[in-house]
Amino acid sequence: MLNSKKTGVWVALLIVAYAVIPWLLGNSYVMSLLVAALIIGGIALAWALLSNLGGMLSFGHSAFFGVGAYVSALLTMKAGVGVMPAMLIGGVGAVVASVAMLPVLRLRGVYFALAILAYAIIFRVIATQWESMTGGSAGLASIPHLPTVWGMDLSSRIGSYLVILTLLVVFAVVYRLIWTSHYGMALRAMHGSEDATRVVGVNSVLLKALMLFVSAFMTGVIGAFNAHYINFLEPDYAFSGTWVILPVVAAIFGGYRTISGPIVGALVVYLVDQLIFKDFIPVGHQLLLGALLVAMIIGSPSGLVPLVTHRFRARALSR
Repeated sequence: MLNSKKTGVWVALLIVAYAVIPWLLGNSYVMSLLVAALIIGGIALAWALLSNLGGMLSFGHSAFFGVGAYVSALLTMKAGVGVMPAMLIGGVGAVVASVAMLPVLRLRGVYFALAILAYAIIFRVIATQWESMTGGSAGLASIPHLPTVWGMDLSSRIGSYLVILTLLVVFAVVYRLIWTSHYGMALRAMHGSEDATRVVGVNSVLLKALMLFVSAFMTGVIGAFNAHYINFLEPDYAFSGTWVILPVVAAIFGGYRTISGPIVGALVVYLVDQLIFKDFIPVGHQLLLGALLVAMIIGSPSGLVPLVTHRFRARALSR
């Protein structure tokens, strides 16, 4: 009974997301903010997957975001590859980049996080110096738009919203499948004692590497989408720390140990910041965002989604 009710809620939410919101907002400014929030939500989801299942704290997801963006942009501009296939290849490019990070998988905690951050800086330097390929500091302009499919212009705000929404739905389903699989069970067991799981035959390094690859692919595809959405790319933007800070804040605020939490957190954090805090304090509005995060951590360390879910369950049981 509970599962059927939960399924009904998710179906209703998808109907609202795919049909009601585009009808209500159209190609408005708020729709563009929604697309930006979902981009952050996609990175937040990939970050949470690596942190929650892989047990690895990362400060370097901007590396995957930037590599995916550049690979997709260059394939469409210089090799004539279609935008949609190029976006997927951009994700593969991010996976290839993550292979260079395998030596640091044996590091733990903040040491792993700082090592991954160093890789992000290295990739930014490469993109800046390789001017013949990337355009260097001048960047790449006139990156091909998202195509028109079945009469729908995917480069419009509504079209872009539907593309990024679909990517997030697919990524969330993949996350769920991994979570419920034997690999997910082994990964969760590793959190209790990695040494103990290694004794019983679980290859912890291999499982961590797989989670790194999945997280890198997701982030790379999001980066590729963003490149074709804004049609411009330069190293300081592609590998900006923004693609680390905001997704981490969103994931923690929404509840990084849940699948929907990072996405909900991105929507709340970004939209509240842009639509309310920015108007209230045009300069320094990030201070209010920081205060909001601190309040959530103090009030509900597990995040917004677990807090709301717990209250709904408590009300249901009290009836």
